[in-house]
Amino acid sequence: MADVPTILYFGNDWSGENRTSSHHVARWLAARYRVIYVECPGLRAPKGTGRDLRKLAAKARLALAGPRPQPEGLSVQTLLQIPLHRFALVRRANRELIRVWLKLLLRRLGVRAPVTWFVVPHLAGVVGRLGERLSVYYCIDDYASLPDVDAGAVRAMDDELTRRADLVFVASETLLARKSALNPETYVSPHGVDFAHFVRAQDPALAIPDDVAALPRPIVGFFGLIERWIDLPLVAWLAEQRPAWTFLMIGRVAVPDSDTPRRANIVYLGPRPYGTLPAYGKVFSAALIPYHLTPQVLHANPIKLREYMAMGKPIVSVSTPEIDKFAAHVRIGRSREEMLAHLDAAVGTGLTPAERDAQTALASTMTWDASLERVIARVERRLAG
Repeated sequence: MADVPTILYFGNDWSGENRTSSHHVARWLAARYRVIYVECPGLRAPKGTGRDLRKLAAKARLALAGPRPQPEGLSVQTLLQIPLHRFALVRRANRELIRVWLKLLLRRLGVRAPVTWFVVPHLAGVVGRLGERLSVYYCIDDYASLPDVDAGAVRAMDDELTRRADLVFVASETLLARKSALNPETYVSPHGVDFAHFVRAQDPALAIPDDVAALPRPIVGFFGLIERWIDLPLVAWLAEQRPAWTFLMIGRVAVPDSDTPRRANIVYLGPRPYGTLPAYGKVFSAALIPYHLTPQVLHANPIKLREYMAMGKPIVSVSTPEIDKFAAHVRIGRSREEMLAHLDAAVGTGLTPAERDAQTALASTMTWDASLERVIARVERRLAG
């Protein structure tokens, strides 16, 4: 387009420990447009823990500091908001506070008629109130099913944003029916994969990190946020059945310690930088997707599936609608006994060279470029029309 718009992008924590689809999409857009990334408070109310209180204080300081330029070519502005979405009065107050705050931000940056791009649902009230040329809702989750949120309040905000946006994109087929009933301009946009990054796990020259190099083999690995949607009792049971194996869990443990099973052969490594994940993945004998089958999970389209595929690892997973589409490349278990049998096969035989090549080739077709070029083509047609 000759008239390149500024995108006002509403996402989750820019500096969060996990690289989410929100971050991938924003980085991709920033290479092509001017992007102001507005990081929004979470959907759940703070619990009063030390971690939550420190996070709130840090966010307030960052909000007052103004936009922060990032190496990726975008700027990040932290949003001031009262994170108590269950109260209608608070939601109305937030709506006015945010509208005024954003108007001042746009004026300060000299931005007129932006494209607003939402990856979180709780800013529905600002749609159409910022003089935007177009509003996009890029919905990546069934947000009302997330742990510790007020499901009714979040569902109401999600539905409102779906109705009011000019274009809606959903990450999975299962989200399409509900969204289409609210907005006919709804389209499926599956997640992509940072293929060039994760295929490095197949490089013989890539060094294995010291903190996992000496772990007993075989290693069944997982990386990602360890939240309540991860079936830790399943992981514990698998570890009990195969005490000589190592079950390596990489990521922040966000469940209470009392709900975190401890076994001699389960290693909770904690979060590791995104840039190092291929090196850690290289040590996996098999990659594991051990989800609880919650409504959130059943609507999800896991990025890690594509990341594991790019790494060329045997994958053992529970069954979900989106994962089942890859049954030709993933060993899918519908019971814990099936999961164990599939792990035995994955660890015992691995992938043949032909299987690894086919899996890698498929992953190479599912890049963020491939996915988002289709999205932005539709966006640009609307802007031109």
